[in-house]
Amino acid sequence: MTRRYLLRRLVQSIVVLWGAFTISFVILYVVPGDPVAIMLGGGGGVSTATPEQIAAVRAEYGFDRPVVVQYFDRLGAALHGDLGHSIATGAPVTTTIRNAAVPTLELALAGGFLALVFGVSIAVLATAAGRGPLGQFLLSVPAVGVSVPTFWVGLILLELFSFRWRLLPAFGDTGWRTLILPALAIAIPPAALIAQVLSKSLRATLKEPYVRMLRARGASGRRVLLHHALHNAAVPTMGLIGVIVGNLLAGAAVVETVFSRNGIGQTAVAAVTAKDIPVVQGVVLFAAIAYIVSNLAVDLTLPVLDKRIAVAGGAAQGIR
Repeated sequence: MTRRYLLRRLVQSIVVLWGAFTISFVILYVVPGDPVAIMLGGGGGVSTATPEQIAAVRAEYGFDRPVVVQYFDRLGAALHGDLGHSIATGAPVTTTIRNAAVPTLELALAGGFLALVFGVSIAVLATAAGRGPLGQFLLSVPAVGVSVPTFWVGLILLELFSFRWRLLPAFGDTGWRTLILPALAIAIPPAALIAQVLSKSLRATLKEPYVRMLRARGASGRRVLLHHALHNAAVPTMGLIGVIVGNLLAGAAVVETVFSRNGIGQTAVAAVTAKDIPVVQGVVLFAAIAYIVSNLAVDLTLPVLDKRIAVAGGAAQGIR
């Protein structure tokens, strides 16, 4: 069953990657602007090149061919691992993505760790506090965290910790100290999401019959919450990994711009501005692969964490 499941997920992953590639290709060709004119104009969109020079560059990058032919040419090259060369820099797209992915993955891992710590802590404290004022306050925190824009959080952190108190550097990506503020900014939305789902799951888990049995046997409320209920309540939260990865990658574009960090976000913004089609498609495929891998890892991990879940019929199903 596991082999069939993995085969089906592989087919689904291929379809997702093809869809991401196709949609990004179509959107970039629909958006107004001439990538060759932007390149030859130095990013300003106004080119002083001669018609012969423009025609030569179009032929070099294949823009002189019909759109359908360009699509299948790029798709065929992508299937062989060749994403082409950047229109703006001339560098191979795979090299550009690889270089940009390293700082972004560092930021995403740091932000994901902080999101997990903050989200779990708020959920546990809110559940332990019960229905009192403190519990109600802690339960309202995630709603605020979800609604606050990431760029606004980044600007507030810059104003307080960098410009006013001068505790942490405002810009750059050299050294661990430059990672703290961006990681905090990117962690807030996923932390709020984790806190919302986990707190709700914890309250439902604490109503289960086995919890009453544990309490009847003399187990303390702290032990029941941390050693039993938290483990079982964490299983639904694991299903959010794909959404959290999406939030981290989406937030990276904003955070890297606010804090002037190199990475996938900055690369994507620059590529979209220059209408650098190969690089934009490379970024889209990178994000799609990250989403696919994270979701597959969750699907394979859930049965290990909860024996009631079995991988069968091509999907993870709960067996009651």
